[in-house]
Amino acid sequence: MLPIGVQTKNIVEDNCPGEGFRLMRQAGFSCGDFSLNGYLLNSSLYQSEVNTFFDQSLQELEHFFAPHKKGADEAGITINQMHMPYPNYVPRAAKALNDYLRDVVAPKSMQICAFFNCPCIVIHGFKLAYFLGSEEEEWRRTEMFLDNLAPMAKDMGITMCIENLYDSLNGHLVEGPCCNARKAADRIDRMNDRYHAQVLGFCFDTGHANLTGLDFEDFITTLDYRLKVLHIHDNDGVSDLHQVPFTFTKTRENLPSTDWNGFIKGLKNIKFSKTLSFETAPVLTSFPEELKPQALSFIAGIGKYFSDSCL
Repeated sequence: MLPIGVQTKNIVEDNCPGEGFRLMRQAGFSCGDFSLNGYLLNSSLYQSEVNTFFDQSLQELEHFFAPHKKGADEAGITINQMHMPYPNYVPRAAKALNDYLRDVVAPKSMQICAFFNCPCIVIHGFKLAYFLGSEEEEWRRTEMFLDNLAPMAKDMGITMCIENLYDSLNGHLVEGPCCNARKAADRIDRMNDRYHAQVLGFCFDTGHANLTGLDFEDFITTLDYRLKVLHIHDNDGVSDLHQVPFTFTKTRENLPSTDWNGFIKGLKNIKFSKTLSFETAPVLTSFPEELKPQALSFIAGIGKYFSDSCL
């Protein structure tokens, strides 16, 4: 069976992280997507608001996260992936903010990732195509950001993973960074060849793919071995809801809103052998707290279904 994981947000709490990791294990998960992005929220960054969490020294950050690492180890949960705070660049924000994101938040995120012995960290590309006039220039700016971190990634044995994103234009959701699989594959290969290491990989996000109308099977098959991590969740095709797979339908005949068959076919095509990781934290706040164990077990059960279908 493929490993099954879930993001730690709304499960693992700072005051008693071991309890959350034990709950994950009891529900049927063996891996965790550590929600580092929860310590510097995107909603704050878009308002140019920054807290002081990442101003701490590396020693202080490691001391803060030591109980989390111990709790995961004792529960038998592997931190297989992590999400860097995002956005990594805020359009129209002061230069000082974007410099801080590049020079402080990003490298300390890499160091925290290494502290957890986590092999992959997801990094959002810059949403700048409509400001700069082209997707190519948007990627050039993202690549510069990744190049700042690539030497650390190589030394630490970490793979940075770019993710297919959506953007908003005049009230409509449109393709954002990294929605062209062939361009992504070429860019990943070129960076890895340049550094002679697997410093860059891909995170396929099913919810974002559904919002932007991507062909799941073709996208995953094109990525092939470059696909390192997954963000599995569902939506109605209109909003980024991060719900349980198979939740939404698009017809009275109950055909799924999301192309889960294409998802399974794509994973089978590339013989995917890594973690089936769910990015479903909002689900856990829609159920009463008393039902959290059952909700997590249900999600883990869907992971087992995907695993059985992919092998």
